[in-house]
Amino acid sequence: MISAGEFRKGITVEIDDAVWVIVDFQHVKPGKGAAFVRTKIKNVITGSVLERTFSPTDRYPRAHVESKEMQYLYADGDLYYFMDNETYEQLPLSRDLVDYALNFIKEEMNVQVKFFKGSAFSVEAPNFVELQVAQTDPGFKGDTATAGTKPATLETGFVIQVPMFIDEGEIIRVDTRTGEYMSRA
Repeated sequence: MISAGEFRKGITVEIDDAVWVIVDFQHVKPGKGAAFVRTKIKNVITGSVLERTFSPTDRYPRAHVESKEMQYLYADGDLYYFMDNETYEQLPLSRDLVDYALNFIKEEMNVQVKFFKGSAFSVEAPNFVELQVAQTDPGFKGDTATAGTKPATLETGFVIQVPMFIDEGEIIRVDTRTGEYMSRA
C-alpha cells in the first residue's frame, strides 16, 4: 500500500479496480483548509488520462507491472506474434495492443511487452529505431537554405516529416516516443 502523499512520477497504483500510472503530481498546501495531492493519472490499459485530487492520507495498493523483452516474429491476420527471449514461448497479441508500436517495429526486432497480473496490455518499441525511407519526394538543389521538411514513408508504412536532403533508401534514426526524425543512421 502507498499513500497519496508518497505519489511520484512513474508509480503504478490500483484505483477503482484499474491500473493507473502517475504522470504528474503536485502537493498543495493551501493557507486555509487541508492539504491535498493534485495528480494527472493515466490508465495503463485504456490510455485515458484523468486529473484527480487525493487526500495525502488516502492509501492505494501498488500495481506491479512486469516488463519483458520479447522479439517480434510475424503478423497473421489481426494477430501479432512475439517470442519470449528467455523461454522461447510465442505470445499472440491483438492489433489494439500493438497498434502504435507497429509504426516503428519490424520482424526480429526486440520490444518491451508490459504485463499486469499475467496478461499483456501494452507493447513498447525501443526509444530509438533505425528504419529505411521507403518513399519520399526528391529534394531539389537549393532546398537546404531553409529548414523545410517533407513527408517520408518508412519501411513500416508510417509517415513522418524529414528534412529535404533525405532521399529514398536512406536509413534514418526515429524517436518512437514522439514519432520524429532524429538523424541519418
